[in-house]
Amino acid sequence: MTGTCELAKRVEDQLQERNQICEDFFAREAPRLAVACREMSERFLRGGRLLAFGRGPYATDAQHVPVEFVHPVIVGKRALPALDLSLLFGPWLEAILCPDDMAMGFGPPAGDAEVWSALEAALERRAMTFALPGVEGGDSVEAPTAHPFIHQEVIEILYHTLWETVHVFFEHRELGLETGDAGFLYEPYGTPGCPYTREMREWLEWQGNHFVEYDVESDSAALDRMLAASGGQRTVPVLAEAGRAIEIGWQGRGCIVGKGSARW
Repeated sequence: MTGTCELAKRVEDQLQERNQICEDFFAREAPRLAVACREMSERFLRGGRLLAFGRGPYATDAQHVPVEFVHPVIVGKRALPALDLSLLFGPWLEAILCPDDMAMGFGPPAGDAEVWSALEAALERRAMTFALPGVEGGDSVEAPTAHPFIHQEVIEILYHTLWETVHVFFEHRELGLETGDAGFLYEPYGTPGCPYTREMREWLEWQGNHFVEYDVESDSAALDRMLAASGGQRTVPVLAEAGRAIEIGWQGRGCIVGKGSARW
């Protein structure tokens, strides 16, 4: 029985570590990825294609991502042109790449020099590039972890998120809404210990709204943005849109940052 308990504890600890890696990665990258998705939507509308590639086991991601874009799983979403070029990506990219295309290269946590070289050539031809992972050039994303399985899982979540957010931009454009600078995204500011922050988040999720949440206790830059949006008020949660506070507190209640809970 002792051995079973120890195994369960190890599994639980590893799952919690994996969850924290995912949360930290997307909290850090979400705003930049939203801007990238806006550009992707514009390139698709101009006739651009998503060209994916990778080597070895990472070619499976390059095979997976075109399926997401070409065969959307949600009824009513448009099919978007995407190809897997992993079999011979260097010559094929050279032959078919157009300036409005998007090149997405996959690799292990340490990266892949051959994939990076192909992405660099695509960037020189004005294509949009994603290095997954990478450290420079285009939309490069640093590996979230050195663990190969967790790295692959986070990258898989990332390209599913790209697919969904590209369609959000399409939908807002069709509705005549402004999407410049990812301005359609709501920005809730709050703290982990404030119950009204949680209530606002649950309401946004229930409404199906797209948002990027910020913890103003651990992120000083987010606190500065919240104070600018709210006119200096330190009450959370704050819901902002395009840099302007549209709600301060939640249903007449809120918490004061750094001063504990306070009811209105």
